Amino acid sequence: MENKTKINTSAAAGDAATTSSHDSTHFNLADGDRKVTGKCGRGKLQPVIVGIGELLWDVLPSGKRAGGAPVNVVYHAGRLGAIGCAISAVGKDALGDELLRVMDNNSINYIVPRVAYPTGTVQVKLNEGTPTYDIVENVAWDFIPETNGAKAMIADADAIAYGTLASRNSVSRDTICHLLSSASEDTLKYYDINLRQSYYSKDLIVKMLEISNILKINDDELEIIRSMFGLDSMDDNSLAKWFMDKYHLKYFILTAGSRYSTIYSDSEVSTIKTPKVEVVDSVGAGDSFSGAFLYSILSGTSLVEAHKKAVEIGAFVCEHAGAWPKYQ
Repeated sequence: MENKTKINTSAAAGDAATTSSHDSTHFNLADGDRKVTGKCGRGKLQPVIVGIGELLWDVLPSGKRAGGAPVNVVYHAGRLGAIGCAISAVGKDALGDELLRVMDNNSINYIVPRVAYPTGTVQVKLNEGTPTYDIVENVAWDFIPETNGAKAMIADADAIAYGTLASRNSVSRDTICHLLSSASEDTLKYYDINLRQSYYSKDLIVKMLEISNILKINDDELEIIRSMFGLDSMDDNSLAKWFMDKYHLKYFILTAGSRYSTIYSDSEVSTIKTPKVEVVDSVGAGDSFSGAFLYSILSGTSLVEAHKKAVEIGAFVCEHAGAWPKYQ
């Protein structure tokens, strides 16, 4: 059955829906998919930002909350004014039903087939607000299929956010790589390296880098990568330049938690100290940074202003529980 549900294109939570004046392409997607409108392009009213990868429940001490890094990116980009879209998979179970209701309630467009594996969960423990993760294996998002709806959504994307974790299984890895390789050359391919447990290798990271044009990495991950690539003698600036030259990156983004973040481009370097806030937890803070940066840069703002917005939203998320706090 064809799904006739129209997307919510509100500029922010609670705003009235708006329709952009540029040409749009509309797709009527398969059962279980949502309808998506685009393509917008840089500097246009509503960039289309797609997250592909894990969609799951973060099970925190305070209860379960919707999450998964690429979908977290999309949630925040959507709250700021983007058309947020997700590609993943959930199980044929009650947790999957509930997760899709949360997606609907937050106006996230999605291609999320129901597969014969349980909906993903992650046990999250907090130590003074800093999370550690126990990620359940062989769950739905390990088996994301490559569908025609997903291909159409990728063709419409101005930016695609993805990480390393969802490629731990060959099924999702093949889907992610094929879809990213099919995207247009001017699409921003935002690789948040996001190393978790033992679910990564140098070969996998290189494969993901080769189809990216933006790399985001935190300071702990930087040390792992520095050693992995034999770059121990390089300082951070030299290492950023090495990766940008080697993998033809538009931006190299380094976040250092409560201290600072730096964004490198071919022509600029922006460093901003992390604001001091009362941290409830930092779950999803890096993803919110990513969503804000992508939305801002696609909307035509300068690198420095996009960086400021990313830092602001990251701090906002740290002041609230869970990865999807409500915006005012």
